[in-house]
Amino acid sequence: MTEPRIAVLLPCYNEAAAIAQTVAGFRAALPGATIYVYDNNSADQTVEVARAAGAVVRTERIQGKGAVVRRMFADIDADIYVMADGDATYDAASAPALVARVLDEQLDMVVGSRISQVQESYRRGHRFGNALLTGMLARLFGRSFTDILSGYRVFSRRFVKSFPSLSAGFEIETEISVHALELKMPIGEVETPYYARPEGSESKLSTYGDGWRILRTIFTLYRIERPLWFFGVIGGAFAVLALVLGIPLVLTYIEIHQVPRFPTAILITGLGIFAALNVFTGLILDTVVRGRREVRRLAYLAYPAPGI
Repeated sequence: MTEPRIAVLLPCYNEAAAIAQTVAGFRAALPGATIYVYDNNSADQTVEVARAAGAVVRTERIQGKGAVVRRMFADIDADIYVMADGDATYDAASAPALVARVLDEQLDMVVGSRISQVQESYRRGHRFGNALLTGMLARLFGRSFTDILSGYRVFSRRFVKSFPSLSAGFEIETEISVHALELKMPIGEVETPYYARPEGSESKLSTYGDGWRILRTIFTLYRIERPLWFFGVIGGAFAVLALVLGIPLVLTYIEIHQVPRFPTAILITGLGIFAALNVFTGLILDTVVRGRREVRRLAYLAYPAPGI
């Protein structure tokens, strides 16, 4: 068996203060890997510093981490993909263990679950939001990870080439997690240290703004991937409301054989129609989603498992 081709993918935006340290760390940890830095319209010296550090530097003009990940996955051909951020917060020395886990157990994704080394490395709001969103994902999709927002991940080739990336920004990690869960891929987690940014490097995350976008992404993906449940719940709510309003009307009709409140009767009829429409919409979309899922599964199966 030949040595697997390993690509280290580092999306970057204004990371001149940290990118050289990040590239050097992964070069030492994975000496045989090709390190790619994808610059996303940086206004500082990120490109020059990354190139001087020995990385292969490429550019993605569409702003947003999701756009960068989409471009990296499309352009780069390798057997194993190691994705991290260019801010030196993830532990490059843990990369061999993550890669070994993928190869030894034929996994399609291993997530580097973050263990903060200093208080400043992981803001309290981010920690709470991550726990909340992770719990929601587990409740909506049946299983999850302990750290769905970690940007430190190792992928197999068949994961990368079957992933239809649609996200624009930092919600890309959520989309990646849902893709793995929906196709029931073999996945794993490894605890890795998480460090504070080097001096001069600034975070691009917005606790509330990005949190809202990730929350919206979870519900959008749930609507897309679980339409029967999504529209069924809405239809059920309309049906219950119609039932609550309709019981007094039925009792009155039984008593006096008349329908004295026509506006209420019309409202109940409308609610019943809305309930039926939502249920049938869910049934139709569920069939469509099943077909899409089968196509994605076939694309996934077109590539061999890692390490085989």
